[in-house]
Amino acid sequence: MYLQRQFSILLVFGLLLSGFMVSAGSQETKRLASGLWGGPHVSIDVGSQSAKVEYDCAHGVIEGPLVVDAQGKFEWRGTFTMERGGPVRQGDTAREQPATYSGELKGNTMSLTLKIGDSDELETFTLEKGKTGKLVKCK
Repeated sequence: MYLQRQFSILLVFGLLLSGFMVSAGSQETKRLASGLWGGPHVSIDVGSQSAKVEYDCAHGVIEGPLVVDAQGKFEWRGTFTMERGGPVRQGDTAREQPATYSGELKGNTMSLTLKIGDSDELETFTLEKGKTGKLVKCK
C-alpha cells in the first residue's frame, strides 16, 4: 500500500512537471542578433541591450534585450522622437514619447509596426537584415 501511494504521488508529480515543461517550451524566445536592419524610410541598429531607430524625420530607442518568440513575433517598448527640418531654437528640445514596436520576423525580413503612445494610428515598415535604411532626412 505504501509503495502504491508513493508511486501515485510520483506519477502525479511527473505529469505536472512534464506539463510545465511542454508549456515552458511553447514560450521559447530568442534574442535578435546585433546588426543593421533597413528598409524604405527606416533603419535599426540593434545592439546587445537596445536598438537605435532612425526614420526620415524622427528617431527612437528600443529598450532591450530584443527577443522574439518561437513564431518570430515580438513586442518591444521604447521611445519615439519627432524631428523637424531647419534651424532649432536655443533651448528648444524635441518631445520624446513612449512607443510600442511590434511585428514579426520571417527569415531575413522584419515587419515592424510602430505605435506612438496611446494613439490608434499605426505605421508599418518592412526591413531586411544587413541592409542600410533608405532615409530622406528632414532639412
